[in-house]
Amino acid sequence: HLTIDGFADNSGLADHNLILSKKRSDAVKDYLIRKGVKADRITSIGHGQDRPVADNATLEGKAVNRRVEFRID
Repeated sequence: HLTIDGFADNSGLADHNLILSKKRSDAVKDYLIRKGVKADRITSIGHGQDRPVADNATLEGKAVNRRVEFRID
């Protein structure tokens, strides 16, 4: 089983960033399904801006925080 975690930077409202991060992870899930991975083997989750890995005070950091991560369960 594959879990796709989507994340956003801190630009804008937190509620909007949660939606954006979910759309980001859903887009990756949809891509994998189109490539033949069975849908029931994939979960996508949006985390919003809550878990940054870089400094949101810089443009470079914001770009890094807009990401997806894969977890194999």
